This record gives sequence, structure tokens and C-alpha cells, in this order.
Amino acid sequence: MHGPTADRARYDRATAHLDAPLAIVDLQAFDANADDLVRRARGKPIRVASKSVRVRALLERVLERPGFAGIMSFTLAESLWLARSGFDDVLLAYPSADRTGFAELAADPKLAEAVTVMVDDPSQLNFIDAAREGGREEIRVCIELDTALRMLGGRIRVGARRSPLATPAQLAELARSVVRRPGFKLVGIMAYEGHIAGVGDAVAGRPLRSRAIRLMQAKARKELADRRAEAVAAVRAVAGPDGLEFVNGGGTGSVQHTAAEDAVTEVAAGSGLFQPRLFDNYTSYRGRPAALFAHPVVRRPGVGVVTVLGGGYPASGAAGADRLPVPYLPEGLRYDPQEGAGEVQTPLLGAPADDLLVGDRVWFRHAKAGELCERFDELHLIDGDGVVETVPTYRGEGRTFL
Repeated sequence: MHGPTADRARYDRATAHLDAPLAIVDLQAFDANADDLVRRARGKPIRVASKSVRVRALLERVLERPGFAGIMSFTLAESLWLARSGFDDVLLAYPSADRTGFAELAADPKLAEAVTVMVDDPSQLNFIDAAREGGREEIRVCIELDTALRMLGGRIRVGARRSPLATPAQLAELARSVVRRPGFKLVGIMAYEGHIAGVGDAVAGRPLRSRAIRLMQAKARKELADRRAEAVAAVRAVAGPDGLEFVNGGGTGSVQHTAAEDAVTEVAAGSGLFQPRLFDNYTSYRGRPAALFAHPVVRRPGVGVVTVLGGGYPASGAAGADRLPVPYLPEGLRYDPQEGAGEVQTPLLGAPADDLLVGDRVWFRHAKAGELCERFDELHLIDGDGVVETVPTYRGEGRTFL
């Protein structure tokens, strides 16, 4: 049984022996979210986005489950570390300018076999060659198709500014550059539709905006499905029938739509495992909050207000209220608009404040997923009413990649 009241009681009981601030992952919710991602992926493997987890033990846990295969990493240094840790299929999702990392990759056959790097420009191939320092291992390469929706002759763009390669012809031209170049092997295509996968279409209190988002996403899904199929066909014509090992697409919010495309062989997801607050606003699925952090009440300034220690953990992206963590349990607390989430202290307003004593916990949800782990050295894994394991985050292992 779960629900806000029952969950708060469980989390308080499970962590009563620990001092706050602290962070937890509810394994029942985590596993339920993983099962839902697999259901929505419709039989296609899910590559786990490590930036949305940043805990090796949890990456291992999810990759042991049927339906998951491989990691999508966010820096080359992280990719090499994960490969040395035993993960044998790591796709770096972003181009890199890490000279030391490329030298290590080109010099080690096991690393070169496990790690695939991202390129979207021939100059990145030049950079890698200059960084090899005599390393002769063949570098596995994935090329990225830009997914942004362009309207009115390109005057309006909807989507993240990622790859400069927007057309099948542009992607095929880069593929030819890779195939012709000694020391590189073209193995994959990636196309991440962040304007679909990472933008909720049911914004609370904004019905007109939500409808506009749904209309935009429906148009974007159709346009991208057609263009992605053409791009994959164009690259396969260059690489040969056995040249491409994978075509990766999607994200937590679009898993079921992307998996339905014949051209896509695998989907990516990560945030849906933790279910941060930015992923609450979707009509297509409902996840369970799995990752939370708690801060202790340290002051009671007056009626209807308590102050907790710390809490100012804004998420990356365009600055706004939606990037702040939210007070989650007990329900009904809100920020003081004059102070917001503070670096050292955070006042919280609302009737539930009068029932909180010094030392009690307030549980928060982060706006995004893995960024929470940059604030804590460890996560306490809860199953039922108890902590079953405490595991280090990347930070706890001394790894701060970004």
C-alpha cells in the first residue's frame, strides 16, 4: 500500500536512526517505474541514461532487469570509468573535447570495444585523431540527427539546439566521412526528441498551454518519424546492411511513441526511474516518486511556518519556479515567496507547519532526476519500512564529472 500519508510514515520509520539532511530511493517505486518503462517500450531494449541516475548500484540493478540493455553516458571520463567498472556497452550521448580520455580510449582495446562516442561534425573526428597520441584502437562512432521541429520555412524552431545535422542528406554525408576515415567504425545513429520526451503535456492550471503542447508534439512526432526513417535508410545505404548496430531515440516521456517506429531499434530513458517533479505533467503515463530528500526542521518562527536546514537545490535549464525542488511530505507546505529555497535555511508556510516539531523531517522532490545525487554522497535504499542498503552516489565515489 502506498500514498503520500503512508509513504511519509514509512520513510520516517525507515530513516529514524539517521540524521538529516539525507536522500533516499524507494525501491518499490523504482522497480514499478522500471516495469512501466519496459511495458511502454513494447519489446525494444531500453538504454539507461546515467545522468538521470548517477549511482552505480542502481545502474546495475536496473540493467539486471529484462528489457534494459546498455548505458547512455554524459561525459567521456564517466564512460571510461563505467567501462572499467564492468559495464560493457556505454554510448556517450554528447560530443567530447577530452583529449586525455580519447588517448586512453584509443590505447585500450577493452575500452574501445565497450565505449561508443558521439559526433555530429567532421572536425570532431579531427580532434579525436589529434588526441590519440599513438593509440591505434578503432573508435566506435555514433552520429546524431537533430530532431527539432521547424515550421514556417525554418523561421520557427521547437526543440533543443543539438546536432547541426537536420536532414537525411546531411547525416549521410557525415556517415561517409566516418566510413572513409581509418581508425573509426560507424555503429549507430541517435536522435533525441527532447521537445517530446522531456516536455510535459498536462501542465497543472494551464489548459490552453497544455493543449498547445499536445498539438505541437503530435505534429513533431509525425514529422520526426518520417524524417528519422529516411535518415536511417540514407545512412544504412552508406554503412551497408550490417554496418549499423543500433538506432537510438526517445526518452522517458516518449518511450511508447518512439518504440513504435520501425526505424528505431532501442529507446533511452532514465528520469522515469526516479520520477522527479518535471515528469509529473504527462497524459501518457504516471510514474511513482522514487527519489526524495529530507531536511530537518530547525526553527519554528511563528504560526503556520517552520524553517528547515538547507534545500536550495535548483535544477539546470531555463531559470524558473519549475526548476526548484518542491516540499512533498507532509502535503500542503509551500515556499515563502520572499525567500524560496534557501542555501542554508528554507522557511516553509502552510497549516501542516503547526504539527511539525524541531527535528521532524520535511521530504522534498527534486525538479530533475540525477542532479539530486550531486548534493549527496549516498542514497539510502528503502524497501517497505526499512533501509536495506546504503549506496554511494557518483559524488560519494569521488566522481564529479559535471
